Amino acid sequence: MKKVPVLNGTFSALAALLFSALFFSCISIRPGREEVSRFIRGQAVKDESQLADFFMSMNPSADESEVKEIASYYVAEASDEGINSDVAFVQMCLETGFLRFGGLVSKEMHNYCGLGSIDSSAKGASFETMQLGVRAHIQHLQAYSTTEEVSLSHELIDPRYSWPHKAYLVHDVRELAGKWATDPEYGVKLENLILRLEEF
Repeated sequence: MKKVPVLNGTFSALAALLFSALFFSCISIRPGREEVSRFIRGQAVKDESQLADFFMSMNPSADESEVKEIASYYVAEASDEGINSDVAFVQMCLETGFLRFGGLVSKEMHNYCGLGSIDSSAKGASFETMQLGVRAHIQHLQAYSTTEEVSLSHELIDPRYSWPHKAYLVHDVRELAGKWATDPEYGVKLENLILRLEEF
């Protein structure tokens, strides 16, 4: 009778290693988690309801109807300009402390990204409505994400559009550190919030 060859030590070790890799990679996958692009011009994956749910998990005392409204503006305005609404919304959350404000910018200014906010003598830009404030934020991200002369879908209302448009070219959230904000950890903070958003 023909003998079945016994696996040698090297092959056995490789087989065990392969099994372990497959096993641990499978148990680390969290069902329902959808990866969010970190690119400014990446494809958004979250809808306004998911953005609002994420927001409310971080600030349960916020006005939910207002949060849903602002989330809808981010999805629509970002889509119009080819900007990743997931990134823009998360940046708004960071810049405003999840709409708690408390710094130089106040709620009534509808300034969701600290646009033009420098010090007490220059508190930042103000916009008449929530939608226009979101639009200005999206236009400012657009200014950072391209050096090409492109036609905006809406009338330009970002008062600082021309400056970053010619000075910087940013592709993802990590590159915003030291450019959008002086905080060297700015990109890391955005990345951490995106990781939280991926759960929704």
